[in-house]
Amino acid sequence: MRYTQGEYRILNKTAIAKQIYDYTVLCPDIARIAQPGQFVHLLPKGFPLRRPISICDIDAEKGTLRFVFEVRGEGTAELARLNAGDMIDMLAPVGGRGFKINENAKRVILVGGGIGTPPMLPLAKIYGERAVAISGFRCSSMVILQDDFKEMGAKTILCTNDGSMGIKGFVTIPLIEEIEAEKPDIIFACGPRPMLKAVAEIAMENDIECQVSLEERMGCGVGACLVCSCKAIRNGQEIHAHVCQDGPVFNAKEVIW
Repeated sequence: MRYTQGEYRILNKTAIAKQIYDYTVLCPDIARIAQPGQFVHLLPKGFPLRRPISICDIDAEKGTLRFVFEVRGEGTAELARLNAGDMIDMLAPVGGRGFKINENAKRVILVGGGIGTPPMLPLAKIYGERAVAISGFRCSSMVILQDDFKEMGAKTILCTNDGSMGIKGFVTIPLIEEIEAEKPDIIFACGPRPMLKAVAEIAMENDIECQVSLEERMGCGVGACLVCSCKAIRNGQEIHAHVCQDGPVFNAKEVIW
């Protein structure tokens, strides 16, 4: 896997929801080779370990990457203190396997849960009006990127657990409805593991290809440690895969849930 480590300049920082930040970083060498589904590994100042953050947008022409993250601890809180003009220590693009793009797909469904929503945006950029973007959040204060999906031309469906915005309930409700309305060629998903398991089961019941991006804790991000190990099936054999190297994107049928 090819990746680069260095310090890169933050061009833009925006707070887009409660404790959720949107950064655009100038990194031409990385933007040229990054793919949807990969992630960046950021080093907060004063911390020994990096934080994995999914790539939200790739602009090879401008030489920029965009990523969105939620403050969940001291490390991400330190990252959130950075501002436009500051340098950020980044190892990227990380991920041995991103999303497999089928340019001929006539209809795809993108399912994002919480902070698993950002990696769906590059797919909406590719598929445009052929995409249905279903996003789920705990409540209205956590909702992000809905206007971005609409700008890409995707049909946009919003769910919140408490019903404070959009449909009340889980993403599986509109997912089943969309499948019944018109069966998609592919389902892409990223979010909490219970959500991914439910989406994978629905896809399997309907004989639909499903690619899932797993969210796991990571240490090194380059396959040297075992922190992000998960059980999977490869060539009929059960293996302990590394999410950072063997994923983060897997065919849903490969994952042992």
